[in-house]
Amino acid sequence: MILQQELINKIKDYFDLNVYETKVWLALLTKGVASVGEIASISKVPRSRVYDVLESLEKKGFTIVRMGKPVKYLGIKPELILERIKMDVKQEADEKIQTLSKVKETEEFNQLNELYRNGINPVKKEEISSSITGKSNISNFIRDIIRNAEKEVIICLDAEETKNKFKLFYETISILKDMKIKIKMALYGDVKLINELEKKFGVKIEKTEIKAKFFIVDKNQILFYITDDKKDKSQEDIAVWLNSDFFVESFVSLFEKTLK
Repeated sequence: MILQQELINKIKDYFDLNVYETKVWLALLTKGVASVGEIASISKVPRSRVYDVLESLEKKGFTIVRMGKPVKYLGIKPELILERIKMDVKQEADEKIQTLSKVKETEEFNQLNELYRNGINPVKKEEISSSITGKSNISNFIRDIIRNAEKEVIICLDAEETKNKFKLFYETISILKDMKIKIKMALYGDVKLINELEKKFGVKIEKTEIKAKFFIVDKNQILFYITDDKKDKSQEDIAVWLNSDFFVESFVSLFEKTLK
């Protein structure tokens, strides 16, 4: 069997293997049980290198040795490999999260905050603004500012998009409820759908004719979208974040007047 280069490249990336490791593992899966000579023949990996590659794959759990004469090797079932890798990744992520969660308690983190507050050119609150590009980056930023809310969060969105991202917004609203944060929500779109979402979220939702997407936190921060992916599916999401009491309070005042 000739191993296709496209398959080799994809499997290599999926399972974090090098080219030789991928070729040898695929050869083993093709043959089932194989000797070094058979593996070299199928994989087209030089026989002198096959020994080292098999040793590496054995350490990573992709193959096991079947003793006898000659010694033969058995490729491990892909499903088992995938599940093990997923568990390893999850364990590494959990350990990383635990480590990061302890960073706030360190003296070094206190020093970072001190540098931020009292640097040579400290950041002025009224000068803070930035643009954020990409759905993932925007979602993460929204999550961060909402979790730092102290009093109130105002949300204005498209009803259909809110339905499509129900799980994300349900989790966000649940977090705010747990934090005892006041929630004001307005959606534009189908009235029936808005009523359904109101029941599912368990919060009062106003219907608005304003076709805008924004989040306001404590009337001093606002993040609003400046792109509309409904018009152009290929367009990347872009949002702008402003931290300005004067601007945001004025914006909130205008928004609340439209709801009345």
